[in-house]
Amino acid sequence: MIVNDLRTEAELENFLAEPSELDCDAVAKLGGDLLLLGAGGKMGPSLARRARRAVQRTGSRIRVIAVARFQTPGLKQALAADGIETIAADLLDRKQIDALPDAANVVFMAGRKFGSTGSEALTWAINAYAPALAAERYRSSRIVAFSTGNVYPFVPADSGGATEDTPPAPIGEYGQSALARERIFEYFSTAFGIPIALLRLTYAVELRYGVLLDIGRRVFERRPVSLVTGAVNFIWQGEANSICLRAFGLCQSPALVLNLTGAGTVSVRELARQFGLHFGIEPIFEGVEAPTALLNNASKCHRLLGSPAVPPEQMITWVARWIAAAGPTLDKPTHFEVRDGGF
Repeated sequence: MIVNDLRTEAELENFLAEPSELDCDAVAKLGGDLLLLGAGGKMGPSLARRARRAVQRTGSRIRVIAVARFQTPGLKQALAADGIETIAADLLDRKQIDALPDAANVVFMAGRKFGSTGSEALTWAINAYAPALAAERYRSSRIVAFSTGNVYPFVPADSGGATEDTPPAPIGEYGQSALARERIFEYFSTAFGIPIALLRLTYAVELRYGVLLDIGRRVFERRPVSLVTGAVNFIWQGEANSICLRAFGLCQSPALVLNLTGAGTVSVRELARQFGLHFGIEPIFEGVEAPTALLNNASKCHRLLGSPAVPPEQMITWVARWIAAAGPTLDKPTHFEVRDGGF
């Protein structure tokens, strides 16, 4: 389902939560309950709602259970009102993890990136210790775990991006801890035969956050757009969540690694120019494009699960209209231009 415009948060949330036929088919094949660990972040609520709607559409009787600390006021109650079971838990507490219900299918989406500098120990605990607790607890389940393209080194901007065969070489402690998360899941997958899929996501976007919002707001507010990172990847958040649900069919032991982003590489300079055309503003640039960037090649994912349906031009149009209308944001910049791995 593609819409021409998204004017309100209610419309946005509804669109993000709308399952495709492929999603419904995937959920119908799950064969057991779906548990989302770390469901209180940017992507978790819409993923839970998408899965719950798919359950309803297919007549399935499986439970959709969202687990998080639920620090956002009202989120726990809102998800419960949508028919999603909610459990408040600290994923660093073994007793609380052990007390969670059994589930045949687990999405691990807990993670920490921003605020890592100065609190590196907490980042490592969330990104490496929590996965160990989860994998040990759910050794009899299938697990789809979100990772990040930050496990890769910078690659030439014209290379098409790192593939799953590119050796990891993370820059900075956030990226290193993200690789540790993967290694923990890989260990448990091999040691206990847990079917796992690891999704190396590079920049999910929607209207309230993401690299498009960051660039578009700078153009609209007549602030310089940094060109030092001259190319990026991104994918519509709803499609990233769709791939997550469909990835359960790809879970295997040893764990499968799959890059997750949109099709191709997009120039930051060109993105700024496109926003400038929407706003009638000439973008201001600073810096010079470095020859390398953090880029992700998701051609394998697209071969296995299909190409993204929402093109970059559509996302740019939606985000531009949202910015011009002073739509609400999450105030969580991506810092896509950061090159030293410090977040």
